Amino acid sequence: MNLKITCHHIDITPSIEEHIRNKFNKITNHFSNVIDVRFTLTVEKKMHIAESTIHLPKHDIHAEASNHDMYRAIEMLISKLDKQVIRIKEKASDHHQRESRKNKKEDLI
Repeated sequence: MNLKITCHHIDITPSIEEHIRNKFNKITNHFSNVIDVRFTLTVEKKMHIAESTIHLPKHDIHAEASNHDMYRAIEMLISKLDKQVIRIKEKASDHHQRESRKNKKEDLI
């Protein structure tokens, strides 16, 4: 997994980088096949903007969050990404289960 952090109008500190890596572990717990991750941190008019793109097999996920605090923006971003990853994982696993349930219902009729 490649994790790339880019900053615009802000210097990346070791604590911000560590915060991103620690929070991103939450996503890798749900889906271990992450290919590439890109974080972009920006400051515009006192607003801190965090955006990210995750490349998964057969899927690309993008999310963006903004707040007056950079750490809070990162946490909001990770939360959005986590929800999207869970949704993709559930769609992949439920897809075949729904088909089998349909077949069972048809057999009963």
